[in-house]
This record gives sequence, structure tokens and C-alpha cells, in this order.
Amino acid sequence: MNNPPSPTVTEYDVEQIAQNLHHDPFHILGPHKEKIGRSEKWVVRAWLPDAHEVYVREPRSQKETKMQPVFNEHFFEAIMHDWQELPNYQYRIIAHNGHERFVHDSYFFLPQITDEDMYLFGMGDHHKIYEKLGAHLMNVDGVAGVNFAVWAPNARNVSVIGDFNQWHGGKHQMRVLGSSGIWELFIPHIGEGEKYKYEIKDRAGTMMIKSDPYGFFHEVRPNTASIVYDINAYEWHDAEWLNKRRNTDPLVQPISVYEVHLGSWRRDPGDPERYLSYQELAEQLVEYVLEMGYTHIELLPVAEHPFDGSWGYQVTGYYAPTSRYGAPRDFQYFVDYCHQHGIGVIIDWVPAHFPKDAHSLARFDGSALYEHQDARLGEHRDWGTLIFNYGRNEVRNFLIANALFWFDKYHVDGIRVDAVASMLYLDYSRAEGEWIPNEYGGRENLAAIDFIKKTNELIFGYFPGALSVAEESTAWPGVSKPTYLGGLGFNIKWNMGWMNDFLTYFSKDPIYRRYHHNMITFALLYAFNENFMLVLSHDEVVHGKRALLDKMPGDFWQKFANLRTLVGFMFGHPGKKLLFQGAEFGQWQEWRESQSLDWHLLDYEPHQKLQKLVKDLNHLYRGEPALHQIDFEPAGFEWIDFMDADNSIISFMRKTNDPGDTLVFVCNFTPMYHERYRIGVPFFCNYREILNTDAELYGGSNKGNAGAVHSDEWAWHNKPHSLNIQVPPLATVIFKPEII
Repeated sequence: MNNPPSPTVTEYDVEQIAQNLHHDPFHILGPHKEKIGRSEKWVVRAWLPDAHEVYVREPRSQKETKMQPVFNEHFFEAIMHDWQELPNYQYRIIAHNGHERFVHDSYFFLPQITDEDMYLFGMGDHHKIYEKLGAHLMNVDGVAGVNFAVWAPNARNVSVIGDFNQWHGGKHQMRVLGSSGIWELFIPHIGEGEKYKYEIKDRAGTMMIKSDPYGFFHEVRPNTASIVYDINAYEWHDAEWLNKRRNTDPLVQPISVYEVHLGSWRRDPGDPERYLSYQELAEQLVEYVLEMGYTHIELLPVAEHPFDGSWGYQVTGYYAPTSRYGAPRDFQYFVDYCHQHGIGVIIDWVPAHFPKDAHSLARFDGSALYEHQDARLGEHRDWGTLIFNYGRNEVRNFLIANALFWFDKYHVDGIRVDAVASMLYLDYSRAEGEWIPNEYGGRENLAAIDFIKKTNELIFGYFPGALSVAEESTAWPGVSKPTYLGGLGFNIKWNMGWMNDFLTYFSKDPIYRRYHHNMITFALLYAFNENFMLVLSHDEVVHGKRALLDKMPGDFWQKFANLRTLVGFMFGHPGKKLLFQGAEFGQWQEWRESQSLDWHLLDYEPHQKLQKLVKDLNHLYRGEPALHQIDFEPAGFEWIDFMDADNSIISFMRKTNDPGDTLVFVCNFTPMYHERYRIGVPFFCNYREILNTDAELYGGSNKGNAGAVHSDEWAWHNKPHSLNIQVPPLATVIFKPEII
């Protein structure tokens, strides 16, 4: 009887594999050339904890060689005496219960991540790293499966765990690719829909179970597993839209944004606890947005997040649309459907911070990997979150590629970058001694600034016609200017100062507004310093701030009249526009993410008429070049009179290079009705009253100018002509000259 051959591996190595402690399992497992006697032979080794017997099957001849257990009943080895070349063999595995299965060996396959991939990632310049890291369906050497790759440079060892291996960390131990910190493994015979995580051990042996930072799909919270998903399988139908976008300057186009939280815009009427799906939202929301005349939908963050109450601003799955409303292809359908109906899609993007949830990015490999080690740099105490380490190349790459990812794989038209101010300043919301100055002793976060500039340069380089919108609340110069002019590179900035002054002014009783007249005019002193978007956002209707309609002073009628005046003035003021859901029909209650808007209010006439006004303003805004073509230049705006504080009335013109496109606005911010009020105008002609927020159609008192008024040859307000008009109470009135 022949004695079994001596093992070609040490007992120590077998024990390290069995305990899932080996830093380089590919050094032990899989096929290896070993010196056997006087010649080299192929040796195949496998760690198969569920196996009773294992055979190596050669694919052409179907010849099988039985593997022998070595030092451990589940560690198997076979010397392949007949192999000259290495075939893509299979294992025939017989379990203790007699069940038999055939599998290819994960440790046979070469790395799928190239040296170039690792170099670019290490430099922070791999713009499509999401096509390499994460879980990707592949066919390698004729075998279908999934390639897993994760960055964990300080880990001692990493494994893929999931339903396919009973969440057993020893079954699919990964290899580390040189000094890149990337761990990789191809697992044959699994496909889309498999749940998985990474089991990571730090240098001390402490184990962490983490979701995939680059995962395309995650379980519905509170579960946190990642899910293998093919996001390239969707068939798009928006080529015409994308081609038009590439060849269009958005800054000279009308942009009227409807800001939406998908989970609370509308719920299933039959089951108020059930979210509408992405597909249901596509059809219902797009129909509504088209009717209302908006040009874009802006979505509060759709990236995966575990806590509903964060509204999506505490992201754990940066590369995955939330599974609350469906699968990734469902969200692709949503964007595609919007584009096919002429609606742009902007998503909120949150690169400023991330939550401390144990399954996500925080101390990912046992070290402060994505964040800073020092809390003076790495923690947002206001929000209980962590700050990205923008100075680390791989972290910067993670975020830059993520911004590009949403344009690339989901065809979004823009991102609105949340909390930019918190990124720019090292001392943001920090007391003296709680922050660390930069290398020059200043408060500017130089790494974050460089990251922001690079991101914007790449967005506009890859996706001409896109939008990159900054929520930036300070006076940082050049936020919406190109980087080659010293700016941050966004093309639009939210006008937070205008919003704060505007809402403070409108919250005051009209009798006192004369003393605060500058709050309504001050924004024009800086209106053209940036490319501004005027916003009345979700942040203004929560946490005790009251709904927009409820902020307005006065009785029931005056509240609606004030809000009508407000939106009328907003659409006349230079800058693109944004309204949060519910404002357009007069939601009374503050916004709550846990329930639907109060659509039943549209059973009542005042709410119907307010909604009609917003709809007409949107269509007027889109149809009149004076309201959007020269938004960001002084030539597009001219005061007629901003001095009438006693009456709380202002008047101004919006213009283009064509005099026929001029519009005249008169805004009365008190309930006083003025039967004879003179304003200067540039042309001697008939001025048609094209919109009056006090019209009965909108719920007003129906005071006005009978549709039109002719100018007098009487100079006024430094203009050659003037109009003697009726100014309704609490109203915005718009005139258009009919130049012959």
C-alpha cells in the first residue's frame, strides 16, 4: 500500500487559513507549482469547511483526482502529476449529508484590477473606480461570477461573507494587491441579488462587519447588507435629452426647481404608511411637475441612509439609490422617465460628512480611514457625524468618482452640494482651541477646497451642460466662478442671504415693514457677484420655523395675499428659482418626512388658487426671456424705484437685449390699495398687465388695471415716460410694454 505524499504546506499555514488569520490566502490556496522529488508539479489546495470529500476534475478529460485532508479535516490538497499546463479545473465537493456540487476555485483566477487601476486610485485620479471596487458581475476565463474588491489598507485580512457561504468568514478569504490596500476575490457561480458584506480584521484581530462602500444596492433598512446588482443592464431612452443638454448653456435657460423628498411628497392613499415606488413616483410626480410648469426636480438625498429622520443627509451607501422605493434600475427608470418628458433631475449630494454607523465607513478597517484621527479635524459635533479626510488620495477619489458616478450611471443633470461652508472652514461651528489651523496658520480647509475645485472641473469636463449647485452660506468669494478665475467652480450658488432677509421681512407685520425696507432691496447690491438660485427650501419649514404660509402675518386672507406677493416678487428677482414641496399650494403644517403632504387642502379654493398662481408664474417665467436670459448680469435688471419705504412699494424692470422683452414689476408689501401711483417707464406705448397676484383668479381682491394701461409723456424716476397705475393691496403686478 502506497503512503500518501508528504504535505507541501506547513501545519502553521493550514492553521492560519483555518482560523481566517492569513494575510495572503492566495499564497497557500489554489494552484501552485511545487518541487516534488526531482521535478515541479502542480499542487492544488482548498479550504472547504463543509466538505467531506473533494475531487479535482480536469475539464477536458473529466479525469478526477481525490484530494487529501492535510493537518485539518477541511483543508485539502492534491498533487496533479499529469498536468503540464494549468487547466481551469473544478472541484466536485461531497458534503457530509451526501449532497454533491461542482464549483470552480476562487483561488485559481488572476486579479481583475490592474496595476494602472491601483496607480490611478493611489493618486486619487481613477474617475471610474466604481467600475473596479465593489461587486461586479463578470465572466472570467469562461466562468460567470462576481468580482469583489474593497479598500482596507490597514486590515490584517478581509473576507467576503454572504448567503452564498452562510456568512462564514473563512470560506472566501480575499487577497491584498501589493501596497494598494485593495483586497480582491472573484467568486464563481454567484450572481445578481446575492447579499454580502466584508468581514474585516484589524491588526489586533478585532473583527468588523462592513457594508460595501462601493455597493450599488443595499437592503431596506434596518438591514444593512449590500446586494450584488448589475446597474449596466438598464436600457436608456434619453439620448435626445442628453444630446440637447451637452449643447445647451443652462445659465441662460429657465431653471425653476421643485424640491422634493420622495418619501413624503405623496404616499399610497390606501396605505399611508407605504412609500410610492420609484416607478409610481416617476409617473405621478412628473405629471404634476409638468402641469405646474417646473423645469427640474431636485431630490433630497437618494443615496442609501439608515435613519429616516436624517432626510437622507447621513449617507451610508454613496453609490446606491435608497432601496426604500425600489431597486437601482427603478431609479434609472425614474430619471429616464423625467428626461423623456422634458424634466431635469438634480440630486442632493453630501460629501461634507458621514454618520458613525458601525456597518458603514466609520473606522472602516479599524483605523480612521475615511475620516481624520483627530476629532478637531474629523468630527462634526453639531451633527454627530464624521468629516472626510479630503487630503487622503483614495478618500478624495471615492468622493470625486461618486459625483461623476451619478451623472454617468444614473444620467442626473446636476448635483446640489450640501453644507459647502462646513467643508471650507476648519473652524466651522468650533470654538477657539477646538480646531487646527492649516499649514499657513489660516482657517481655510485647503484639502477640501482642492477637492471641490477638482470635482467641479471634472463634472463639467465629462458632462457639459450639467449643474453643480452649492449650498454655501457665507461670503466666500467666487463660489460660482470657474476655477481658472480663482473660483470654486460651481455654476450656481444658493442665495441663502436673500432667503433669510426675504423671510424675515415677510414675517413682519406690514405696518412695520417700512422700517426694514432695506431687507427687501439689499440682495440687489450683491445679486450679480455670483450665479444665484433663489431658494425657499426644506430647511425653512421644519424645526419650529413653521410652514411658508404660516410664517405670513395677518388674518387668513392676508396670509395668502402675503404669500402670493412673495412668490410673485421671487419670480421677478434675478436668479434661478427653487420651491420646496407643499409651498406651491399652501401647506399649513411644517414638513414632516414621515407622512405625505396635505393634498386634501386642494379641496379648498384658497389653496387651489395659490397653486394656480405658482403654475402661471412658472409658465410665465419659462415663456419670458427677460426673466431668465440675463439672470447673472446687471444688464438684466434695472430699478425703477426702490426708495418708497413709506409705502413699502418697490418697482423694477427685467430686461434682455431686445427692448420688446422688457417686463415691469410693481410690488406692494402692505394691505394699502393705491388708486393712483406713478412709476417711470422707458417706452411710450401700451403696457399690458400680464399677471396680477391680487386677481380673483388667485384668491385676491381683484384690484388692478383692467388689463392694460398706456404710458404718459411725463418723465418720472429718471425715465422719459411714466404709468399712472392702480397698485393692489399685498400684491405683485407685472406689465409688459407692447412696442409697435
